[in-house]
Amino acid sequence: MLKAAGGMTLGTILGGIAIPSYGKDFATGSTQKVSPKDRKKILVIGAHPDDPETGAGGTMCLLSEAGHEVVCVYLTRGEAGIEGKSEEEAAAIRVVESRNACEITGARNIFMSQVDGRTEINIDRYREMRELLQKEKPDVVLTHWPIDSHRDHAVCGLLVLDAWRRVDFHFDLYYFEVMSGTQTQMFTPTHWVDISSVRERKHKACNCHVSQGMEPLMRDWHEPMEKFRGIECRCDCAEAFMRHAEPGSIL
Repeated sequence: MLKAAGGMTLGTILGGIAIPSYGKDFATGSTQKVSPKDRKKILVIGAHPDDPETGAGGTMCLLSEAGHEVVCVYLTRGEAGIEGKSEEEAAAIRVVESRNACEITGARNIFMSQVDGRTEINIDRYREMRELLQKEKPDVVLTHWPIDSHRDHAVCGLLVLDAWRRVDFHFDLYYFEVMSGTQTQMFTPTHWVDISSVRERKHKACNCHVSQGMEPLMRDWHEPMEKFRGIECRCDCAEAFMRHAEPGSIL
């Protein structure tokens, strides 16, 4: 279930994509699927393995369950993310963890060419992101809110924002949050997605990132965020997003 600012319940999810409430038809116990003509492609772009899952894992589960194509894009392979491991060793471990997580969320994965802790913004990197989005042709993109204390997160969001502008706003752009207050800063949601029915599935996907010690991170950061966003839209738990509107448009 998606709710917009002010608490109004909408019949669609991000970018006008239809999704069944809670992802299930409780009368029959079967998963409701969208028709082929309504099937959309959603890219979820994160700086590191585990960022898409923690920021939008529940939404990914709901979208893939409804029959949409979900693509999980990682800017890096998490090369700097495991203490005592070389960049190559860490990347090998985290790539496997990411693929395991994508099996749970129902997403296809793509790894870009930047390096964890050394991400860049320059002409070549702008081009790389733009070319990826031109190739994939998404209907909706979810990515980091660029005001973030982690440089890689900020870089990721800014590269996507530039690509969105360069391709003439041909997809709907939304930002997600990770560890708000410590990493994501000044984040004011415009949309909420009720993930109550897929919360356990999301957490299972997040916990695939074993090398990151996810259990305390989920307990201390992400679960409280889910609960808080759920309170905002009057459900058990939710993920929050901020829409970046086209110039001259309204949310």
